Amino acid sequence: MTIPYNIMIIGQNGRLQYEALLFVASLRAKTPGFTGRVIVAEPQPGPLWDHDPRMMPDIKAALVALDAEVQPFTNEYFGQSYPQGNKIEGLQTLPAGDPFVFFDSDTLITGDIGAVEFNFTRPAASMNRTGTWPVEDLYWPGYTAIWKSLYDKFGLDFETSLDLSQPDEFWQRYLYFNAGWFFGADPAAFGQKFTEYAVAIRDDAPPELVIQPLDPWLDQVALPLVIHALGGGRPGPELGGLDGDLTYHYRLLPLFYARATDDQIATLEEVCAPNKIKKLLKQHEPFKRMVYQGQGHKVRALFDRADLPRREQAIRNKIRAAGFWVR
Repeated sequence: MTIPYNIMIIGQNGRLQYEALLFVASLRAKTPGFTGRVIVAEPQPGPLWDHDPRMMPDIKAALVALDAEVQPFTNEYFGQSYPQGNKIEGLQTLPAGDPFVFFDSDTLITGDIGAVEFNFTRPAASMNRTGTWPVEDLYWPGYTAIWKSLYDKFGLDFETSLDLSQPDEFWQRYLYFNAGWFFGADPAAFGQKFTEYAVAIRDDAPPELVIQPLDPWLDQVALPLVIHALGGGRPGPELGGLDGDLTYHYRLLPLFYARATDDQIATLEEVCAPNKIKKLLKQHEPFKRMVYQGQGHKVRALFDRADLPRREQAIRNKIRAAGFWVR
């Protein structure tokens, strides 16, 4: 059995506070035996924000009623300019030395994640990704040159990060994750290295990255380096329930209704049904329209799940053309 661990998500004003509430409600519904701490890391007002990023009091009260802990933290490096950095700086809210799993707030727990056998001595992250970075360009130096420059910058061994079953200069040969979930043995060590690498890449990138965009990809550029440095790598089959039968990283509700299975849709609507959850989630337009006004099923009727468009943009365009896009 996996040793006890804590879970962290981000909660902040706007969309993420509603997603955080759904995440915790689905965790309690589908993994009632989870005994670790559930920590909702909340950024605080400060010079790196042009607005108050804290959640609404009634959302925080609902999270606490679900036995989640709302833990504040102060941004020192990211904030408004790169809110994805909250998952990096928010790791400071977790107790040092205790194993942890981070999930993006826009994740639905659809099964008992107590069945997942985490090996916290070998950190890993989500492989539910596509080749979004680096971006191919006429004058770019290539995948190998770009990734090797980053490993060299931090004194890491590049060769041992490669998947040699994949061809040279094919994006899957290189260690690359979706930052929708990741885990490790010590959030203090993980967070320190994640912050160090992300800030160094942002402020002093190797010349090979000169034409590469880092917004919004910075977290996903730094994450493989952190995991490799801490002795981790690609997840094994024991983690297959994540991004599988046990969790679903839905990102946006119209996309969820277009692509999810019937069971995943049923879980979403079951978790959203109790009045104490409904009265809060319906304040957010995507939940109001997709879940409570039934537009999600109209989106669903537009697509054949067995024959979805290969490109996400085509899915988005079809939903927009039907007048159901909301985010």
